[in-house]
Amino acid sequence: MNLKDYIISIPNYPLPGVIFRDISPLLGNGDAYGYATNQIVEFAKSKGVQKIVGPEARGFIVGCPVAYALNIGFVPARKKGKLPRETECIEYSLEYGSAFIELHKDAIQPGEKILICDDLLATGGTIAATIQLVEKLGAEVVGCAFLVELTELKGRDKINGYDIVALMDF
Repeated sequence: MNLKDYIISIPNYPLPGVIFRDISPLLGNGDAYGYATNQIVEFAKSKGVQKIVGPEARGFIVGCPVAYALNIGFVPARKKGKLPRETECIEYSLEYGSAFIELHKDAIQPGEKILICDDLLATGGTIAATIQLVEKLGAEVVGCAFLVELTELKGRDKINGYDIVALMDF
């Protein structure tokens, strides 16, 4: 299946010169969404993954069905202040400023094999911070999986050394 058939490219959104890659048509098509999920499931199986971590919010959309298919847990990585119990937090840089991402301290156990799932690999900042956070809690990031990679933004450079699967690149 050619998953690119289910991505709509929208020029000049949200800013002039930017091409937005809309995954909504893929998510809205059961066959395409299932196919994409199964591709990531196979990658996860090959890595012996024990839990999935997904950054807010689209990492939930990608990671939850993978966790369900594998009958393993899903851990949401949330923006600061969104989790009700004791958390571990990492600050990371954005193009203009910074952001925080956090996990419940008890959500991941030392030594667990973690796959980080998200919709898109762009500059790699959020994923690099998520990796740092998972490792700070003592777990092992065995891979990162994405529906789309925007290769010109060189996000792989920030997460060099980790096994990465991207189902499509633009």
